[in-house]
Amino acid sequence: MHPYLQSFIGGLLVGTAVWILLMGIGRVAGVSGIAAEAISSPRTSLWRFAFLLGLIVGGAFFVKAFSIATANVASGVWLIVAGLLVGFGTVLAGGCTSGHGVCGLGRRSPRSLVATLSFMAAGMATVAILNTLKAGAQ
Repeated sequence: MHPYLQSFIGGLLVGTAVWILLMGIGRVAGVSGIAAEAISSPRTSLWRFAFLLGLIVGGAFFVKAFSIATANVASGVWLIVAGLLVGFGTVLAGGCTSGHGVCGLGRRSPRSLVATLSFMAAGMATVAILNTLKAGAQ
């Protein structure tokens, strides 16, 4: 399957899931918020656990079903550092890329627009810095 078609189908699935969650139970599909609530109050979070499990199982299913190439994973230390930085950024921004970028922009939230532009700028700056460091090391 062509990568553009895979991306298109993925986008349709994400958009549909976000819409169903918002229209079905009135909740925004901000993954960091869903995960935080699932951890902090597990007795009242059955739908949150189902949502998170669906992300993992659904992703694994499509990787297997369509033979999608996977990326090499960094060392455990780098994953922990990255996770802590993402968690800090999520708290600082009042939400994650899924909450602001997918749901917030769809609801025309000015706060989400600023947050999403900040996420994107930070990502681009990180890639530029790492590419510069990598080029200098060679």
